[in-house]
Parts: sequence; C-alpha cells; structure tokens
Amino acid sequence: MKRELELLRVKMKETGVDACLIPTSDFHGSEYVGDYFKCREYISGFTGSAGTLVVTLDEAGLWTDGRYFLQAAKQLSGSGITLMRERQPGVPSIEEYLKTTLKKGETLGFDGRCIMAEYADTLITQLNAQGVAVRTDIDLPGAVWEKRPPLSAQAVWPLPVEYAGESSESKIKRVREFLSEKKAQYLLLTSLEDIAWLLNMRGNDVESTPVILSYLLLGQQEIIWYVQEECLSEKIKILLEMQGIKNAPYAQIYEDVKKLPEEASVYYDKAAVNTALVSALPEKVKKIEGVNPTLLFKAKKNPVEVENERKAHIKDGVAVTKFIYWLKKNAGKQKVTERTAAAKLEEFRMAQENYIEPSFAPIIAYKEHGAIVHYSATKESDIEIQPESFVLADTGGHYLEGTTDITRTIALGTLTQEEKEMYTTVLKGHIQLETARFLQGCSGQSLDILARAPLWEKGLDYNHGTGHGVGYLLSVHEGPNSFRYRPSVNGRNDCILEEGMITSDEPGIYLEGKFGIRLENMIVCQKDVENEYGSFLCFDSLTLVPFDLSAIILEELSTKERRWLEQYHKKVFETISPYLTEEETEWLKETLI
Repeated sequence: MKRELELLRVKMKETGVDACLIPTSDFHGSEYVGDYFKCREYISGFTGSAGTLVVTLDEAGLWTDGRYFLQAAKQLSGSGITLMRERQPGVPSIEEYLKTTLKKGETLGFDGRCIMAEYADTLITQLNAQGVAVRTDIDLPGAVWEKRPPLSAQAVWPLPVEYAGESSESKIKRVREFLSEKKAQYLLLTSLEDIAWLLNMRGNDVESTPVILSYLLLGQQEIIWYVQEECLSEKIKILLEMQGIKNAPYAQIYEDVKKLPEEASVYYDKAAVNTALVSALPEKVKKIEGVNPTLLFKAKKNPVEVENERKAHIKDGVAVTKFIYWLKKNAGKQKVTERTAAAKLEEFRMAQENYIEPSFAPIIAYKEHGAIVHYSATKESDIEIQPESFVLADTGGHYLEGTTDITRTIALGTLTQEEKEMYTTVLKGHIQLETARFLQGCSGQSLDILARAPLWEKGLDYNHGTGHGVGYLLSVHEGPNSFRYRPSVNGRNDCILEEGMITSDEPGIYLEGKFGIRLENMIVCQKDVENEYGSFLCFDSLTLVPFDLSAIILEELSTKERRWLEQYHKKVFETISPYLTEEETEWLKETLI
C-alpha cells in the first residue's frame, strides 16, 4: 500500500469525504500538465499522461485508456490501486462506479478548479439525485503533498506575425464578431492553447507545450489577461498595452467574475472552463454556453502557417532521416539503448535552425516495449538495441515554423515473416487514409475505417485513435479534427474536415511480448476538385521521412499503393538529400530503390 494513499485517506476522514476524485488536469483542462498539478501521479505512482484516480476509504481505482494498459498494470502493482481499463467489457465508468459505491448521506470531494464544469455538473446531478453530496472546494491531494513543486512562472515571449500568419488584433476582431452574433458581451476563455493562439504569445509553463498559465476575459471594449506578473517583461507589457490588453494577477479572475454586472452576458465553453470559475459567476448574469470560437479558428491553419509547417517538416525530416541512418549503422556495433537513441535524435533536431524543444516526451521502444503504446523509457526499463526486430520511434519537435509529430518503425537486421506481414498491413492502412479523396462534409469518423480496414480484414485492431489534430507551436494534440471511428465522449473531436486542418495518420499494431508497429505522417487537408457532385478534398503529406522497404512485402501492396510509395519516396529523396552527407545520401538512395 502506498504511503501517499494512506495519508490521503486520513485527510479524507478528517474532512468528512468518503470518495476523492483526482483527475489528470490543471485549472485549464489541459491534456499535459505542469509538475505542480501532477496530483494523480503523486498519489498513484502512475506516470502516464492520461488517467483519473478515485479513492474511497477502503478501495481505489485508476481509470485510463488503451494506450496505457500495460504501463499502468506495471506501475500500479502492489500499490493498493486497481487498474480500471476504460471501455473494456465489465469495467464501469467512473460515474457508474461512484453511483454504485457511494451511499445516501456520503460525500464526494474534488478540487473544482481542476474539473471542467460540464463533467462536474454531470457528477453533481447524478449523485445528488441519490442523496450523495459533492464538495468542489477542497484540494485533498495538495493537502498531503510533501514538497509540492511550485506553480510554474516562465517568461512569456511573442510569436511574430511572420510565423503566426495573422495578427492578434485580427484574431480578436474575429472573436468579437462571433460574440456579437451570439449576443454576448464577454468571452470567458481559460484553455491555455486558445489563449496563446489568440494573443500570439508563447511560454514554457507546461513541458513540451509552449503555453502560459493564464485566464482571459474578453469583452467588446476591453480585454483582461490574468497572468503571473513575473512572467511579463517590460517589452511584453508595452506590447500588450499597444493592443489594448490589460494584465491582472493570475488568480484574481475568481474575484473579478463575481463582480460582473447582473445585466452582463457571458459566453463560455462548459467543457473547457472549470466548475469553480463558472460557480463564481453571479446568479443573474446571462450565461451563454457553446464551443470556444477559437477552437475551430486555430484548427484551420492559414496559408502562412501551412507553408511554415512545410518548412518545419523538412527540417524534421532531415533530423529523423539522419537518425534512422545512424541507428541502422550503429546498433550492435556500439552500445545503443532506448534512452541514448532518444538523446541522439534530439541532437539531430537541435542542429536544425529555429528548433525549440520536443513536442512531447520521446517514445523510443525496442522489441516488446513497442507493444506498450505510449512507452517511455526509464533508467529501470532502458534496454540495449540490437540489430534484430523493430524499434518504434514516435517523436516530435517544436520549431518557430510549427510543430511536428512522426512515428517510424525501424527494421534492424533480418525480420521474421510475421514482422513483415504486420508492417505491410499497417502501411497499407496508412496509405489508404493518406490517399483518400472525399466530399466536403466528411468528418474523421467517416474516414477512420480506411486505415483500419487492412487490419480488420485479418481480425486485428489497435486501441487508439488513428489521428489527432496538431497545433501550430502549441499542443501536439489539438482538436477538434481527428480520425476515430467511435464518437468522442462530448462530440468535440468529430468535426467536419476543412482546408488547412493538419491531422496525424498513424495506424498501428501491438503484439504483447513481441513488438509494436506504428507509422505516422502529418497530413494537411486541402482542396482537390469541384464538380457537379460537390467539392472534394484530399490530403497532402507534410512529413518527409522514408518508410522501411526492408520491412515491406511489396507483392501485398496494390498497384495504387506501390505507386504512392514510389512517388512519396521520390519526394523525400529530392527534398531531404541536399541536407545530408554524401554517405547518408547514398544510403537513402539505396534504401528507396
């Protein structure tokens, strides 16, 4: 039994709480969170980026998705916490568990700043109906967290319009026009990526996500940015003043919204604003709920952003291609481990102009580790890479020109027939999605089957989405565009695909105890043809890194698939080879034949 779990239960008894809900979240509903907010990790010991912990006085469960089943099982072993595999037969949802576990007169407690209003309302409505109280004003994990890291307060820096493609003033004007249409006086905006996009500002308050811990209250006449004072240089303050943006202390927003006039109307996204902040709004203020307008605005990349992303992916293509060459030449000849390989790839990226940082923690997974979907090598798990089987390398970078995310599964040595068959099947799915032509009006839900069909035909599947949107120097996972056959929980990632949206194409297969394969490109949605049947769209690959021909059974590819692969490799060679050494260029030419 973990000591932290025992201390939490002591605090629960002291405060009269029978169940404690601990999400993976900050005050802004972020996917990735800073060290200050890693309460779930502190209490449970599970280090994955997604999961929710529920602790009662005599049992505990951690809910996470298919990406983390293997990792969580290992990390929770002996902790006294049961792994609850989401969406698996016989596994209740968190809401179902709480409704059946908590009895009339008992109390659920959580920090209302870390739970979004939409989810909080669902819990409160369902539990109150059966006589269970809900407290949203307590941070119980924080109360027992010894030596809790401080709240991050890194320097803010501006993103020039030559990279953003649109001025902050223009973006703000678009939002105000949206508010007028909705007959709203204010927008309450708390999503960190949306604020950074709107203001053309970046920071470093979340690892691998260049955002700033802040809130924004945008009115028709004024804008108040609630941000820690120490983050703002004099230059930034002057820039904000020139744009008519006032700054105020980070936590002051909770008091300021209480003072809004009763006749005011406030628009907010119930799924992206925490319940403590919504609860602070005066009762008589008109509340208008809907999706943040910035969500779709930033998902549709403007022409400058798309062109910059192409430049970023050339740089990234050079770095990753150099890495593949290096790994194939050195595995087995010198000691190369998962962690040293990741460090070497970072060296190649750091050599590229305008490189900033990784866009997420690198996944370099050798052999059976590749079957752990979001494996991250630690000192304890790090193994040496030998010239046999596969290395799955899922990595990405932030450049001033944009954000990258790429996965290549690299063949080392002679492969088995099974390894080749699995690689070829995944590649077929990847190509089928990337070469799709579709009518305007399709969502990623409509197209997901293209990537899965080759696997489904063999009775196989992968337990993750086929693709996610990617931000421009923001979060590597950005909605609302995605590829997934299941509807998203709240419908926020089921949007119609539109020109300028950048989405990943990453089918895979994971054979526990053997190996994992994932093949990922970033693809941009663009216009194709228009005729009497309507407007057709297609995808163009941004990623420029070769696939591994030594792992492909070419006879299993259709004529169309082979033609696409040949054309793609020709484009990779022509674009990337000028930046490679003579030896690397010769190797690349040989591997693409």
